[in-house]
Amino acid sequence: MTAGAPTAAGTSTPILHVDMDAFYASVLLRDRPELQHLPVIVGGGHRGVVLAANYPAREYGVRSAMTATRARRLCPHAVVLQPDYDTFTTVSTAVMALFRRTTSLVEAISLDEAFLDVSGAVRRLGSPLQIAEDLRATIHDEQGITCSVGIAASISVAKLASKRAKPDGVVVVPPEEITSFLHPLDVGDLYGVGEKTQAMLHRLGLITVGDLAHTPVRTLQRAVGLHLGAHLHDLAWGADRREVAPRSTGAFGHGGRSGEADPEKSMGAQETFGRDTDDREVVLREVLKLTAKVATRLRAAEVAGRTVTITVRFADFTTITRSRTLAEPTDVTQEIYAAAVRLYDALGLQRARVRLVGVRVEGLLPREQVQRQGVLGEREHGWSEADRAVDRAARRFGSAAVRPASLLG
Repeated sequence: MTAGAPTAAGTSTPILHVDMDAFYASVLLRDRPELQHLPVIVGGGHRGVVLAANYPAREYGVRSAMTATRARRLCPHAVVLQPDYDTFTTVSTAVMALFRRTTSLVEAISLDEAFLDVSGAVRRLGSPLQIAEDLRATIHDEQGITCSVGIAASISVAKLASKRAKPDGVVVVPPEEITSFLHPLDVGDLYGVGEKTQAMLHRLGLITVGDLAHTPVRTLQRAVGLHLGAHLHDLAWGADRREVAPRSTGAFGHGGRSGEADPEKSMGAQETFGRDTDDREVVLREVLKLTAKVATRLRAAEVAGRTVTITVRFADFTTITRSRTLAEPTDVTQEIYAAAVRLYDALGLQRARVRLVGVRVEGLLPREQVQRQGVLGEREHGWSEADRAVDRAARRFGSAAVRPASLLG
């Protein structure tokens, strides 16, 4: 692992993960040099949650989506700044435009991070490492903020490399150094592995990525399931085959605005609660309702999507988005809902009052182009067939004819 490996000069490491450093705080601090070395929290009004925290504040344990009360308890002397969503969107739009001038293969994950496949740009712009350094310099010069870049042969390793590069650095992981980079890490560090999967693997005695990598794939599949077992095995060896899927990201979930994702490449729905709530069950009931609505639209349009995004707006109007890319495109209600629930639970909200939730599916493809991988032992008729039966009933008897039991009453 190095920032100047000879292999970085070629196309063996064409994937860049570019992540702005403490983006929201950094944007607000550009014109406040006196606050640069002080702990700063963005958002977190009286009843709200933290949108972001700079690195000095993070040293006290403050993190995004934490309630303001808890953040003030951890760091009572922090400076609290109110979000400026218009400025955040303006800066993000400029950065993403820079990325797209570099390569057409840009997958925006949020306003402040994206994957780039630069394999088609090396003859024009130089090695992936040179491209990364040029991007970092341009972003600093034009926007006054810093970013960190991970460079690797796959999306999952590039994501981990950018985390290692923070703040304000570059890390290249050449193919011959993937195992030495990955295998000492905790399994929970793998891209896409959440707390529940981490806990399950730990219970099985699989603590490090190396433990996971050296477990026979069939043994792993018997323990966690055929699909997840194969996927985890690939991640442990840095063999993630997912390609960069060009897409943009919405501006804080505001529908119908210039920052919204291309409607032909995404479908979504959102709902504002009549009264702010901190009840997880109430929030997830609404998430299920929105998911069912979106999935029905996907099937009607005969498309499927690979990336699930949730939007959560809190009582103080602080708004955050989180995304999860699935192994395969789907139009199945339960699969989209399961991803949305994992994203919501990963926020770790504690008594934070929610004003609005939204669900969006992005990276849409015609359903006929989706080659769904069969799983040994799965039922002949599953959730997909059930969804289509519900669609037929709704067309004949109305949308309220059949719905999940948890939405009755």
